[in-house]
Amino acid sequence: MESFRPRVIFSAAITLDGKLATRTGDSKLSSNKDKIRVYRLRSKVDAILIGKNTAKIDDPLLSVHNTRKKNPIRIILDSNATICTNSRILKTCSKIPTIIVVSKKAQKKNLYKLEKFPVQIIVCGKYTVNIKKLLVILKKKGIKNILVEGGGITNWAFVKENLVDEAIITITPYLVGGMSATTLVDGDGFSNIVKAIRLKLKNVRKIKNEVILHYVN
Repeated sequence: MESFRPRVIFSAAITLDGKLATRTGDSKLSSNKDKIRVYRLRSKVDAILIGKNTAKIDDPLLSVHNTRKKNPIRIILDSNATICTNSRILKTCSKIPTIIVVSKKAQKKNLYKLEKFPVQIIVCGKYTVNIKKLLVILKKKGIKNILVEGGGITNWAFVKENLVDEAIITITPYLVGGMSATTLVDGDGFSNIVKAIRLKLKNVRKIKNEVILHYVN
């Protein structure tokens, strides 16, 4: 891993057929035990990152919940600065440090709304967020590791640039199907296997009816 950027760790729960959610966006896949594991994992990293779609559909807190640990910094990729002002992330940004990353094309009226909240706004990229540049900026801010809990589009932004150092994925016992259901990694995808990121299996853990796979680059 390059020393000029944070360590990037993918974290997700997926179905047996590789979906992050159903075609309607229902992503309630993990068991309570797995959720507790994720909360503990969050407490060990400097930041958690998601995209605007996950923020909109799931409206997550991205906290460690009741583990009595310190909440990591929350980072939201939102090129157009359109995150809902009633979102739980913005409602709690006075208690949990939050960074909203936008592009240069974000409208001033949207930025003005965001500036009313105690969040840090980072402008990075012309039309979309430039992930490589963003990671350099975040490292300079003292962020050494990031847990990426994004959807398929956000995850692809990291994968296509070979910016994945670890992947901790829970396989849940569901088959949901659906051509429009988001997968772990969406986007254009690689044309050949030789271009894909090939990870090494570090650990396999079973929690009742779920399997947690831990891969490293």
